[in-house]
Amino acid sequence: MSEKQSTVNLDAAAAGDGQSYAQRYTEAMIPVFGTPQRVLVRGEGVHVWDDHGTQYLDLLGGIAVNTLGHGHPAILSALAKQAEDLVHVSNFFATAPQIELAETLLRLARAPEGSGVFFANSGTEANEAAFKIARRHGGADRPRILALTDSFHGRTMGALALTSKEAYRVPFEPLPGGVEFLPANDEDALAAALAPGDVAAVFAEPIQGEAGVRPLDPTYLQALRLLTREHGTLLILDEVQSGIARSGHWFAHQATDGVVPDVMTLAKGLGGGFPIGALIAFGPEVRALLSAGQHGTTFGGNPLGAAVALAVLGTITEDGLLDHVREVGDRFAESVSALADPRITEVRGAGLLRGIGLSEPIAPQVAAASLEAGFIVNAPNPSTIRIAPPLIITAEELGTFTAALPGLLDTVLANATEGA
Repeated sequence: MSEKQSTVNLDAAAAGDGQSYAQRYTEAMIPVFGTPQRVLVRGEGVHVWDDHGTQYLDLLGGIAVNTLGHGHPAILSALAKQAEDLVHVSNFFATAPQIELAETLLRLARAPEGSGVFFANSGTEANEAAFKIARRHGGADRPRILALTDSFHGRTMGALALTSKEAYRVPFEPLPGGVEFLPANDEDALAAALAPGDVAAVFAEPIQGEAGVRPLDPTYLQALRLLTREHGTLLILDEVQSGIARSGHWFAHQATDGVVPDVMTLAKGLGGGFPIGALIAFGPEVRALLSAGQHGTTFGGNPLGAAVALAVLGTITEDGLLDHVREVGDRFAESVSALADPRITEVRGAGLLRGIGLSEPIAPQVAAASLEAGFIVNAPNPSTIRIAPPLIITAEELGTFTAALPGLLDTVLANATEGA
């Protein structure tokens, strides 16, 4: 344990009159996240440590956020340098990092001339801006917006209206109206819904992360692009979780020929842990749908966040992480499949966004057992284990989890038998 970590723990105990961090969390925080599993105090590379000094292999990366892991020198350097120069200005002014980041994203997205970027602070905020663009495009003649079943687009009111899970939606109804949900990968249902010609936009995640890491079929994604274009409907792709090299491509939709969205939303991995979101409007006509005064944010595109995001994108390029993510992710999927464990049904996803399908609804228990064994993973649904580790992780590091997985399943099922 480092001297710095020891000092943090001693100070915490003194400040809390002997209470643990967990107790203090319960007393001080609104419990929207439930009881924290651990209190983490330090990170380095692909590992984190809790307030008791226990080390964990971080296979979740803050849910696809910590692109370069913890304490990466490129991020630390960008933070320190930019903080010396300028941390924040209002959006009455522009800054060099903001402009450079917008230009970089447009290039990586292969956006046509006349495209534009709006910066926010999170994925849900980026999707709120996309919702507004959809409304502006639709007007009175196109009041309908389509999203997919098992979608997740955020928890603010507009983004929540696009999220299909009723448990999230029902407590806050009535939500913004006009949103309908279609079954994913059903081309006939899509064609029928678009046929009246009154749909403003279709929202879709190329890889549905919260649904259990379920990629859209490439043929369906192509049909989405073809049919929306035919009907004058915007295609809005939510790449909040699947973007920024997570799939082994800069953006997951780039793996499918012929798919270029009208709008794309980003966040999570863009800042490598620093809060930043973005919306890209493809082409001048879409860009023009939001004009001066129609949307805004105080902190979006601040120079500190933009500088960090530039460092993240630059490091991905310089270190060849796109190839690395594809190779390591494919090797991981192959190694899990090679276990030939009947309790594992499949490995879904791409790159380093993977869902391990289980034959029994025991994923939460497996995630808990993994944590006890020193691995951080999560269960987006009862039968899926999700991994979304830092993109710098090695095949050998991932292999330690693969090797441990059968034993973790044994432990969970043995406990279930004892408790029956």
